[in-house]
Amino acid sequence: MNDRVMRALERIDYRPALSHEDREQVFNLRYRAYLREGVIAASEDERFTDPVDEQPNCLIFGVYADGELAGAIRLSISIPGLPQIPTAHVFPDTVLPQIEAGRMLVDPTRFVADARWSRELPELAYLTLRLPWLAMEQFEADVMLAAVRPEHYPFYRRLWGNTVVSPPRLYPGLAKPVMLSQLDYPKAVSRVEALYPFFQAREDERAAIFGACPLAWLPAAAAHLAQPIRT
Repeated sequence: MNDRVMRALERIDYRPALSHEDREQVFNLRYRAYLREGVIAASEDERFTDPVDEQPNCLIFGVYADGELAGAIRLSISIPGLPQIPTAHVFPDTVLPQIEAGRMLVDPTRFVADARWSRELPELAYLTLRLPWLAMEQFEADVMLAAVRPEHYPFYRRLWGNTVVSPPRLYPGLAKPVMLSQLDYPKAVSRVEALYPFFQAREDERAAIFGACPLAWLPAAAAHLAQPIRT
């Protein structure tokens, strides 16, 4: 599998969705993916977005295969003084105490893939999940969250070793409930990257991916404002 993913990675380009056109393409891809899964209702504008997409601590990425939009994911970063990450609104009893303790969290949501590209490139899920993994190192974060439907949790348990921290609850805007799992990144990073070397950043890759994002300043600001507590 590692060899297949590494070969597929050569076809992939990660781009922050900063322009109106890029964001609208991502919103349409989300709409088609969630409609296909039966978790949203059809709408005339064929786009799926919410207020989180406009928050300053939210990064939206497109995953391009051979130059075509094949997948997308949204990353929200916890930091004092900025809007609350979306999963904290659904699981406040689990997420907020960690933030208040000074831990920095990366909250990946709106993980979607184009149906055709999912068939043509079976490694697309792994390639898309490289983005939150790289973000953990980029933003010197402590915990990666995964609010996913129960049937999807075994994938995260096998891949990273996520543990369940809250049973399923309804997520705003979705018709099916999600459960919350999380990963203690500092404890897991060596093990995961030894098992799956494709999660390791290539030379200058993180700078190329996150350098154009509005949150390029975040690590220094977080260290100054949040003074994270690492255990």
